[in-house]
Amino acid sequence: MAPYDVKRERKEFYAPKNTAWAVVDVPEQQFIAIDGIGNPNTAPAYARAVEALYAVAYTLKFVSKRTVGGDFVVAPLEGLWWADTPEAFTTRAKDCWKWTMLITMPTWITKELIEDAKQTALAKKELPTISQVRHLTFHEGPSAQVLHIGSYDDEAPVLHELHHTYLAANGLRPTGLHHEIYLSDPRKTAPEKLKTILRQPVEDLAP
Repeated sequence: MAPYDVKRERKEFYAPKNTAWAVVDVPEQQFIAIDGIGNPNTAPAYARAVEALYAVAYTLKFVSKRTVGGDFVVAPLEGLWWADTPEAFTTRAKDCWKWTMLITMPTWITKELIEDAKQTALAKKELPTISQVRHLTFHEGPSAQVLHIGSYDDEAPVLHELHHTYLAANGLRPTGLHHEIYLSDPRKTAPEKLKTILRQPVEDLAP
């Protein structure tokens, strides 16, 4: 049996093809998560956080393959992003950005398995940040979503269209945090070819 792969099993949410905004209904999911603040390009805390997430994710993959629900493909890195003022994003003041980085987990990975995996990973790697990884479950529900192809810094016009055109035209307003899913490895992919899912939870405007 092929390993569980969220990009195959939940194509609508992890392998979309639409490059124009569209609304999808995102189900409840569970993740391993880690929180922080700072420039994702330069902050050592960000690099350590991502390294810690992957250390726990691959530990869980190994344990799952041997003992519980079976093998799975480690899912793409995701991020929830916010700031105290919206201008921090429009001016690209990245040192002020706050984030929760995520990797979604199969349904059979329990909170207890995650805690055990953290201890295993801590014993193997000298990376104290692993202790900050946590279990997270949340349900985004109706969300505007688009596949963006291009550099991360080229997202601004796409997000401007969302907030200044698409939402109002469709009687919607934002309700949750800006969400990104990184389908490409920036170390191996040219900036103009990066694929990123941009997602914004929404709700209907009050009558």
